[in-house]
Amino acid sequence: MLNDDPVHQRMLALIQEWEQAQDRRSIFLSCYAMMTENMLAAIQSGEFHDPAWVDALLHHFAGYYFTALDAYESQPADSPQVWQLAFDAARQPRTYVLQNLLLGINAHINYDLVLAVSDQLRPEWDALSPEQRQQRYQDHRRVNEVIAQTVDAVQDQVVERYSKDLEIIDVLLGPLDEWVASAMISEWRENVWEHAVRMVELQDDAEREQLRQAVEIKAHRFGEHILLRVDHEDAG
Repeated sequence: MLNDDPVHQRMLALIQEWEQAQDRRSIFLSCYAMMTENMLAAIQSGEFHDPAWVDALLHHFAGYYFTALDAYESQPADSPQVWQLAFDAARQPRTYVLQNLLLGINAHINYDLVLAVSDQLRPEWDALSPEQRQQRYQDHRRVNEVIAQTVDAVQDQVVERYSKDLEIIDVLLGPLDEWVASAMISEWRENVWEHAVRMVELQDDAEREQLRQAVEIKAHRFGEHILLRVDHEDAG
């Protein structure tokens, strides 16, 4: 059952703790918890070709977030650089709500998801038929629809709760801002699949590590761009 899922429960417990402490890491995690809840519901309702595979990926994917978080809590330098950037920014009261949210999404999709998908595909890839590989890809793309269904709720229930000014923007833009966010994330996830498959198909461990480093560097640079994009005195 969804309410018994240990990953989702850990997210909710951390959100409560961080909100009470005014820890801005709760911004991304609130979004992630909503997405996880909707994904669990989609899995339970049989919306994927292979619900068990998607469920395993969902939890493995979350493991990358919690591993980065645990490393940052004990020894920040041991956390991936792209997550250090996101967690460090959450400590800065001058950062905007959308910056905190996008930094987390960037790190988790553009870095963690590449590794999680490649981990999941590697043991089975050679044995999968072309049709089965296509089904894996279709399940990956089906997640984009769940994300699109979640984006508006995230803006209403998470972002605007931290930054009321954005409610005005949402009214003025109508569905346009949600469409832009969904399109951006869908494009990121398309790149994720390409990187993950390439990582799986590389036979040399050194080349695979080079690709992992390149993926992290690219995600880190994008995170820096998020932070530099806006530099006003008043943060949301």
